[in-house]
Amino acid sequence: MRACAIPFTAVRLTGGLLHDRLQVHRAALLPAAIGKCEQTGRIDNFRNAARKLRGQAHGPHVGIYFNDSDVYKVLEGIAYTLQQEPDAALRARADEWLALIADAQESDGYLDTYFTQARPADRWTDMEKHEDYCAGHFFEAAVALHQATGDRRAIDVASRLADHMARTLRDSGRHWVVGHQEPELALVRLYRATGERRFLDFAAWLVEQRGHGHGRGGIWDKPDWGPSYCQDDRPARELERVTGHAVRAMYYYTGLADLCSATGDPAYVPALHRLWENVVGRNMYVTGGIGSSRTNEGFLGDFVLPNAEAYCETCAGIGLVYWAQRMHGLTGSAAYLDTLERALYNNVLAGLSLAGTRFFYVNPLESAGTHHRQEWFDCSCCPTSLARFLPSVGGYLYSADDEGLSVNLYASSRADVPVGGHALRISQNTAYPWSGDVLLRIEGSPGSVLELRLRIPGWADSFAIAVDGKPVEPGVSNGYVVLRRDWSGASEVRLEMPMSARLVTADPRVAADVGKLAVQRGPVVYCAEETDNPGAFPSPALPEDPVFVEHHTGFPAPGAPSIRVLSRGSNERGLTLVPYFAWDNREPGAMAVWLGRRAAPTGRLYALGARTIG
Repeated sequence: MRACAIPFTAVRLTGGLLHDRLQVHRAALLPAAIGKCEQTGRIDNFRNAARKLRGQAHGPHVGIYFNDSDVYKVLEGIAYTLQQEPDAALRARADEWLALIADAQESDGYLDTYFTQARPADRWTDMEKHEDYCAGHFFEAAVALHQATGDRRAIDVASRLADHMARTLRDSGRHWVVGHQEPELALVRLYRATGERRFLDFAAWLVEQRGHGHGRGGIWDKPDWGPSYCQDDRPARELERVTGHAVRAMYYYTGLADLCSATGDPAYVPALHRLWENVVGRNMYVTGGIGSSRTNEGFLGDFVLPNAEAYCETCAGIGLVYWAQRMHGLTGSAAYLDTLERALYNNVLAGLSLAGTRFFYVNPLESAGTHHRQEWFDCSCCPTSLARFLPSVGGYLYSADDEGLSVNLYASSRADVPVGGHALRISQNTAYPWSGDVLLRIEGSPGSVLELRLRIPGWADSFAIAVDGKPVEPGVSNGYVVLRRDWSGASEVRLEMPMSARLVTADPRVAADVGKLAVQRGPVVYCAEETDNPGAFPSPALPEDPVFVEHHTGFPAPGAPSIRVLSRGSNERGLTLVPYFAWDNREPGAMAVWLGRRAAPTGRLYALGARTIG
């Protein structure tokens, strides 16, 4: 089954954790990101580039050479927000920024304020300098703006830029390897928005340039990095294991999956399956974080997953969500959504403070108390990635094909969805991820004989389903319960998945976690913070024969339980655990996800390790 994701514009979140994070995005994160782009000179770079092109007095380029990408990502976040709720002030800001961007585009279509201002003679000479990466982010922003406003100006600028790149890099007979992947997936989006096949063909050309020794630039020249760091050591079809920079890898694999989907050619699918097994089975943390090395923002090798030194960049977690969704679209397997959910509720949400104005770039699984969120970064890719990702999160809830509708994530929401020629209205009422109970109401047009596919998450040991109050016992196929019936009129489906805390053990080949356990409840990973456990650090340990007692304090969100881990039949103090994504929002202190164990625990352990999918 290949299913198409239902766009977030068709989905309205109405309550719960994701809705809360979306409200915080609108009230705090997006205004903060807009303000920082303007305060740090990122917007002035476009003004000054335009002035230089007109022969007027201008200031210097400010900041890192890829700072344009931050503006584009925030602009994409503005566009997504406008698609959900009209806002005259935001629309005016988007129009102002777009006008500045258009003015900074050179007559031949080139657009990059760093090279226009600082190094005009060096355009397209160093594959590491992110000209193509910045262009990709503008392509995505342009598509989003066009969808939000109907205004073609952004699409026109993007089309001229893409055509300039194709003329300069491909049509002139040159080789070009993208240093930081992004334009590949973005060109597929531009193709889908415009119907112009040339953008899809250019994306395919960029992918096929990799792995043939064509890469040139600073990162290729480093002896300890080289082509493998750039995912340029093998052609795409031959890839077997993840290497190098985690974010670049995720954008690359997402682009490969997008090409397969857009062209119908499965050429990259075997490699994508091999890569998935390697990433998720051997290089992913229990939080869904990826990238174990701070030195190269990437991978140290299979099962080398240190905790305090973990990088787990927020952008990489978002990239894993993108890739997982594409893999689900190619295969229909719900197993990819288990990883998507793990990354979303743990690694990605950890990147943003509860107030929405402070950020984690790096997401370790252990801290001595020195790691804290920041208001901004010189390299601010993570805050701006969150600015564009969060308002689109509703787009991960559903997918559909001609046979029916798949419910992929659970969150209080409502949506109007066309399925197989029928109109379907669906609403969810749930406290997920704090509860596994979900009430769905479905209203179908006459003759709506369709499948309703309910995902059963990997964490769920059991479930029960009732349709209009009558229990049903369907089987599970590809990770879904499939209910096929006539949904004409109104129906209620109740899904109950008992949710309780459980102990998790790592693959025994992960040396950093030998003799340790983690605690997970539903899709949410928990951690111990020093503020709740004075005296337990630096080596917090679970008590013997642990039992879990849940407490509802309102932290970090209504309905979210903290967990007291006590020793059965003992007065021992034990540990208090809170959701990992919420750590470092109170008094500063140490933190740990993996906890020592004083004795072998009784009961079932849930192992996190390699597994076969598809």
